[in-house]
Amino acid sequence: MKGGGGGGGGVGGGKRRWKVLVIGVLVLVILSMLVPLAFLLGLHNGFHSPGFVTVQPASSFESFTRINATKHTQRDVSERVDEVLQKINPVLPKKSDINVGSRDMNGTSGSLSEKRGLPVSPTVVANPSPANKTKTEATYKGVQRTIASADESWRTCEMKYGSYCLWREENKEPMKDAKVKQMKDQLFVARAYYPSIAKMPSQDKLTRDMKQNIQEFERILIVSSQDADLPPQVEKKVQKMEAVIAKAKSFPVDCNNVDKKLRQILDLTEDETSFHMKQSVFLYQLAVHTMPKSLHCLSMRLTVEHFKSASLEDPISEKFSDPSLLHFVIISDNILASSVVINSTVLYARDSKNFVFHVLTDEQNYFAMTQWFVRNPCKQSTIQVLNIEKLELDDSDMKLSLPAEFRVSQQNRTHYLSLFSQSHYLLPKLFDKLEKVVILDDDVVVQRDLSPLWDLDMEGKVNGAVKSCTVRLGQLKSLKRGIFDTNACLWMSGLNVVDLTRWRELGVSETYQKFYKEQMSGGDESSEAIALQASLLTFQDQVYALDDKWALSGLGYDHYVNAQAIKNAAVLHYNGNMKPWLEVGIPKYKNYWRKHLNREDRFLSDCNVNP
Repeated sequence: MKGGGGGGGGVGGGKRRWKVLVIGVLVLVILSMLVPLAFLLGLHNGFHSPGFVTVQPASSFESFTRINATKHTQRDVSERVDEVLQKINPVLPKKSDINVGSRDMNGTSGSLSEKRGLPVSPTVVANPSPANKTKTEATYKGVQRTIASADESWRTCEMKYGSYCLWREENKEPMKDAKVKQMKDQLFVARAYYPSIAKMPSQDKLTRDMKQNIQEFERILIVSSQDADLPPQVEKKVQKMEAVIAKAKSFPVDCNNVDKKLRQILDLTEDETSFHMKQSVFLYQLAVHTMPKSLHCLSMRLTVEHFKSASLEDPISEKFSDPSLLHFVIISDNILASSVVINSTVLYARDSKNFVFHVLTDEQNYFAMTQWFVRNPCKQSTIQVLNIEKLELDDSDMKLSLPAEFRVSQQNRTHYLSLFSQSHYLLPKLFDKLEKVVILDDDVVVQRDLSPLWDLDMEGKVNGAVKSCTVRLGQLKSLKRGIFDTNACLWMSGLNVVDLTRWRELGVSETYQKFYKEQMSGGDESSEAIALQASLLTFQDQVYALDDKWALSGLGYDHYVNAQAIKNAAVLHYNGNMKPWLEVGIPKYKNYWRKHLNREDRFLSDCNVNP
């Protein structure tokens, strides 16, 4: 009996083990089915491609219980969607933003923000109630983050594109066809919410309303590409769509579908913004570096007129080499710019008959430049036009060039540095009988008599120039360390008093050539960068600092030059890309330049020259 009982117990234990194994296998089978299902329903929401907005992944439990979610869960879902909406907020204009200029939207309460075109933080309630205090603080911190992000974007833009960013901020226009853009955005958002709302049996009315509004918007946008094409009652339709979208957002929806749709519009908008930014920068640079059609016409007409007329070659005048007179040198290929420089200089001269101007230009513009000054003499002053490409000099290796400007980008600001070009180092040979000259760039306007510059005691220095300490030598990364004073201020061309006698004694041109060749053989830098370094090193300890009132720079890129400083300056320098004769020039500075232009010449009207 005992043995029989023992045998029965062994059989019972085997059956129990067999049942446990069967149950275990069934559990594994069920889990193998549920885990992929749970992954498909919820967990994959947490995986996103790089560069997208990060959102919190939803768990599988939340996916299964979404229909019976509480108000707290609904609020979490809404916050997830709002997070993506916040990212694309500039694409979804509010009703109050439509047809509002950029300055109105940005505000004008902060001076720094007003200058940079950045959003100004809203007024904070003085004593918020405990109920909304947290919300107010969170909103204020969010705005601060937005401002910091915008400021960082501004700095990046200035570092990459320079004065284009300044020009863009000052020339913003109200959004065109804003209503059409708003309707497109609303249609996109409505399509994102519609599939989730359509799955809710209890929301048949809302589903029908959304479908009706979507179809109506589609019909309107098919035939309307601009605001003028929209039907009269479109405002009511927009408001109705806003109400439908707001109601849809109040329900727990499939965040995956909404998230994907909103990410699509975000990606499309970012790509479109990048494209238009690059296109705008290209067109800006094209406008800056291309001669305007009217100026090209003027040059061609003057050239033709020159060959039609009798020989008008510059007479050999004793004044050209008389060291007792006041000699000015202008290196330029721009007829109008050279004319304005000479006209403004002569206008304020005490005795213009002692003024001699030497205009160095290229072969293409030589005949037009000669013809212009024959037709438009400047009082009693003497003007000599030289073709720098036809000058016979011993140094054949010296390449003739016009003055160049260099963009220097610092942390959050861009400066334009203008220095001597290689052509400047030919002046001691070109004017071997002269002792002192004043060099004027062609983008300056004179507002005072410059005669006192010849009476300056330059203390043995070669170059008299206004120094700018906003940028120092040590801040130029391209310069090699150890061969210059890192704390030295940079000097600017535009207005320069040059002692040619001292120049020859010190062999400045030879020193420049030596530095230039050393820099050229030492690396892969561009010839412009090498010329910049060679010029700075050549005149180290040889620059006499002129008083700041002699010249004021920045009128070709800085929109906020002090008005009183402009009034007090003897010379205004339009260094930068926004020259006064270009359409992209800063409008409020153009009048200082335009008033010295001779508008009576018929070729100006024939070529529609109207800077």
